[in-house]
Amino acid sequence: MRGRLFEERRFGVRRRAFVVLMIVLFACSCSGSRERDTAVKLVVFHAGSLSVPMREMAEAFEREHPGVEVLLEAAGSRACARKITDLGRLCDVMASADYTVIDELLIPERAEWNIKFAANEMAIVYRGSSRMADEIGARNWHEVLLRGDVSFGRSDPDADPCGYRTVLALKLAESYYGIEGLAARMLEKDTEHIRPKETDLLALLEAGAIDYIFLYRSVAEQHGLEYLVLPDEINLANPELAGRYAAVSVEVSGKEPGTTITKRGAPMVYGVTIPSNAPNPELAVEFVAFMLDASKGLAIMERNGQPPLVPSPTDTYTKIPERLRAFALPAE
Repeated sequence: MRGRLFEERRFGVRRRAFVVLMIVLFACSCSGSRERDTAVKLVVFHAGSLSVPMREMAEAFEREHPGVEVLLEAAGSRACARKITDLGRLCDVMASADYTVIDELLIPERAEWNIKFAANEMAIVYRGSSRMADEIGARNWHEVLLRGDVSFGRSDPDADPCGYRTVLALKLAESYYGIEGLAARMLEKDTEHIRPKETDLLALLEAGAIDYIFLYRSVAEQHGLEYLVLPDEINLANPELAGRYAAVSVEVSGKEPGTTITKRGAPMVYGVTIPSNAPNPELAVEFVAFMLDASKGLAIMERNGQPPLVPSPTDTYTKIPERLRAFALPAE
């Protein structure tokens, strides 16, 4: 009898302790939820190729700014701009893989200024188990990709700068190797593997559904993938070859439905702006300042394979907020 009473008391103590614990956990959960609900939401639209460094920057910025939640939304840079212009979506910061997307689709109606901040280069990305992976090189990659048993993917030129840069790189390759019709043959092959942004293709590559991707070198490095370095005459990375790059072009959709924009080859340069109707303009300025700080955001970019270009000249220098002018130069 005494033993049973002892067990009942012990069970009662345990039950009360369990109830207290659940109350404490529930209270903590509610408190955390309330903190997230009351946090200032800073919305950032950004290129898919910025996903890894942006995630790191957002986490670091939130640590420096308690009460702020950075909401990241990745898409092709042109698709990001279309969300603002065509869909009326609001965001606080827009970071593009091609600074000219901001110039052509957002300025002057939706934004006033543009700061260039990072570089990149085109590469051919693959797995160690991709077909012909042991044989592909700078001299024969086009032959490998044109084989019937080899598949490759690329992004949509109308949605993503990586898409039209792929087309430009292929046209440059045609000239570099002296192979007439090479670009057209490449672009007609594997059209079922075109996706809205370049990072959408990573899952197909990793699953073995395709063998190769035309992709930015930084993304390959961030994901630990094999990649082929292309000659500077093709990879759109060397500013000294800007004249050579400009010899090729591609047509993409324009600002208005039914119109087109001619994109000429150019060295890769990323750009960032704050839309004119940003919900949190002052906080957006703080975030961009964090992005462009050499010891903060730019250090994250460089660690993730993207060389910084700050400060760089811009035609919109006088429109840039005073706090951010140190990260740009007036155009000559």
